[in-house]
Amino acid sequence: MSDHFATNLKLACSHYRSISEVCRQLSINRAQFNKYLSGQSRPTPFNLKRIGDFFGVEDYELNLPAEQFERLIGARISTVAEQPGDPISELFRPLHEHAGNLSRYCGYYFEYSNCMSVPGTILVSLVHLWEEQGRFLFERQERQERSSATDQHAEVRCRYLGAAFQLQDRVFLIDYESLTFNEMSQTILIPSFKSRITRLNGLKSGVSSGDRRNPACTRVVWEYLGEEINRINAYRQVKLYRPDDPRIDDDVRERLSVGPLRNSLFEIE
Repeated sequence: MSDHFATNLKLACSHYRSISEVCRQLSINRAQFNKYLSGQSRPTPFNLKRIGDFFGVEDYELNLPAEQFERLIGARISTVAEQPGDPISELFRPLHEHAGNLSRYCGYYFEYSNCMSVPGTILVSLVHLWEEQGRFLFERQERQERSSATDQHAEVRCRYLGAAFQLQDRVFLIDYESLTFNEMSQTILIPSFKSRITRLNGLKSGVSSGDRRNPACTRVVWEYLGEEINRINAYRQVKLYRPDDPRIDDDVRERLSVGPLRNSLFEIE
């Protein structure tokens, strides 16, 4: 195992509130995990696979050169300092001041959508929404297996990073693809007016990852999983599904296909 592992593991852990949280979700002893971080010990193949699944990377990617791994996983999102003369910060300053509080929505979600790149399939993504320094940030992970001429089981992985705003009675989410920097997307959700969040309806616009990169729009359903989840198990469910797959329930299928596009946002439980 390369000498880059400990450095890469520290970077991956920086996406979480604490090392203790990572150890708790991985069910790995904190003292043992500290040895991984310091380079004093290397994980067994079994633990290495668990760690990779938890962070959404392959085993070998944890051993890449640090700069290459940083580009792969993306640096931890930090709030852009609002410095005088920064036009983007100045542009978004009024938006931050008028945005609502999304604290009750923080946590993990499965996002169901009609896949823009592989028509006729349903894409399940994993979304994490959290609050940082008074701003609401999110990460969305996608994974698609596709057939190709050179590799029958080619896998495409995407990791989107973005910011969320509640403006009046809608939730707006804007993100970019952090591994290739070749796409931005926007999602608009209808918030829940119930005491308990279950599923949220909305629309997402972006581009197909095919050669023509056609602009596209799809209905989406966000299914709330909780503030803390088993990321390993959740990430294993991130992939493409056939519409008739029994793991996609009838309610999700109906929400993704109901009525004209202009009316789809109003099909609320």
